[in-house]
Amino acid sequence: MTISTKAFGAYDLRGIYPDEVNEELYYRIGRVFPGLFAARKVAVGHDIRLSGTALSEALIKGLTEAGCEVMDIGLCGTEMIYHAAGKIDGGLMVTASHNPKEYNGLKLVRAGAVPLTKEELKALAAAVQEEAELPYAVEVPAKAEKVDMLDDYLQRILSFVDVKALKPLRIVANSGNGSAGPVLEALAKCLPFEIIPVYGEPDGSFPHGVPNPLLPENREVTAQAVLEHKADFGVAWDGDFDRCFLYDEKGHFIEGYYMVGFLAQAFLEKNTGAKVVYDPRCIWNTIELVETAGGEPVVCKGGHAFIKAKMREVDAVYGGEMSAHHYFRDFSYCDSGMIPWLLVSELLSRKGKNLSALLGERMDKFPVSGEINTKLESVDMAVGIMEKAESVYGREAREILHIDGLSVDMGDWRFNLRRSNTEPLIRLNVETRGNVALCQAKTEELLSLIRK
Repeated sequence: MTISTKAFGAYDLRGIYPDEVNEELYYRIGRVFPGLFAARKVAVGHDIRLSGTALSEALIKGLTEAGCEVMDIGLCGTEMIYHAAGKIDGGLMVTASHNPKEYNGLKLVRAGAVPLTKEELKALAAAVQEEAELPYAVEVPAKAEKVDMLDDYLQRILSFVDVKALKPLRIVANSGNGSAGPVLEALAKCLPFEIIPVYGEPDGSFPHGVPNPLLPENREVTAQAVLEHKADFGVAWDGDFDRCFLYDEKGHFIEGYYMVGFLAQAFLEKNTGAKVVYDPRCIWNTIELVETAGGEPVVCKGGHAFIKAKMREVDAVYGGEMSAHHYFRDFSYCDSGMIPWLLVSELLSRKGKNLSALLGERMDKFPVSGEINTKLESVDMAVGIMEKAESVYGREAREILHIDGLSVDMGDWRFNLRRSNTEPLIRLNVETRGNVALCQAKTEELLSLIRK
């Protein structure tokens, strides 16, 4: 098989199987990873993608031939690898998250579940190129042991809530045929909820479409199930369940942005004065809620490697991205798609209010466009689009930031433009101060500029 490093991105690997990611590449990664990152024992797992088992086996072969012991977790979610890596020398998760089914990828962390930096990922790419000489293999390969760590992982995520305080809620749970189904089934036995599964069977052929709840066409099935079953709320996950998306009792999809402020408040009730890290796509609601709760908001470039590094730097109790990645200091500063909805269920149980009542006021106060993607012929086109937008709006702007793409504050409205790290897309977010019509008008105005 040909070795290509095209799949190496800013902080993980994503590529089409078998042209850009294949067994030979993963074997070579396994051979060089232990030497580069002083790893004597690592965890390896994979999500539901059809190529996941073969890629995982190739990776394990390379690791063990390099003398590195492997905890083979098998089918799992990314956060289960993070959980395991917190106690050993690293973790490697074979997943392409929400990408189309022909893709696969790899998320890598060092000891303590610390993600690789951009420079470390570049060093890894250089070490696995076809012409690069692999380190000598050990005479006797190290041990690879299949490990069932489900119970240990469940105990950890349940520690984030007071299970005794939970009320018997009815919850619609859409796994999207991803890896969340088996975990949810086990978790349900520990909770007083009536959980109504949707697409709970893991299936890498994605019979109901790629598990990406951010896509508008994927939202209706969860919304309808919430209404049909008169559920207290709904939750849907992506393929490797490191993100979750919520629906209120009326079947309305809740933008991940509003969840950042909501969860920040929950943590600040127990950690007065703590720091909360957020990304710069939409910010006004988060800043207001964090400051009102006595916390300190800290802005950071989006992406798990950047958010985790910033959280460690400032010792933040919680970090959130509007893409529905939520990070927790007590979960090795890692993101989880299971902890957030458990926290929401605890808040609903304690406050005795429904989700629409708790979040509706914030949505009215700070309307948003939601993230709108525009496909580009090449990633480089995004730079020209951002330069054009800055020239059009820059003169009247109150503030311009380049922390993550282009953020422009116009006073009563604000926008962020950024390019995707994994696909040829440019992403737009617009927010206003209580003005839905202005939000719609400025969104259309910017889309017109982008799509010319």
